[in-house]
Amino acid sequence: MSVLKRQYDLVKSTRELLFAFCEKLDPEDYAKELDGFGWGSIRNLHIHVAECYQSWLANFGLKANVRVGEPWMVKSVQDMRNIFSEVDSLVYRFLDTYDGQLDKNVKGPVSWQEEDEELSVLWLFTHTITHEFHHKGQMVSMARQLGYVPDDTDLIVPGV
Repeated sequence: MSVLKRQYDLVKSTRELLFAFCEKLDPEDYAKELDGFGWGSIRNLHIHVAECYQSWLANFGLKANVRVGEPWMVKSVQDMRNIFSEVDSLVYRFLDTYDGQLDKNVKGPVSWQEEDEELSVLWLFTHTITHEFHHKGQMVSMARQLGYVPDDTDLIVPGV
């Protein structure tokens, strides 16, 4: 297995910790809009993370026409788990497609600029996983603001 697949497996393990914590939230709190946070709610931010993988890896990197997730698609944490199951398949397909080609540049349009962008496979993968970790921290902060004491969602040593 490639090192990037192994790294993504670690990302998935921390995501599972976040899912398990989110399942403890009142479903209304999962979708509750909070002031001061982009995307408004934990659910909306969670789907934004999935959308990043879909946009950058599928639509930009693989030139696949994948429908990106939107908040209205998610009624529960289980719905989000299902979306991320599709994201997982997408990530592995991206890594298989570009196996051994981390420095290969992919060129294509991005919605907020007129010129096409050219980005490396390594950049695309790195951006999506660091983006997820950034927003995971925000989701945990939002839960604190809602009165919850979050579980540890950091990368921990398995079995410890």
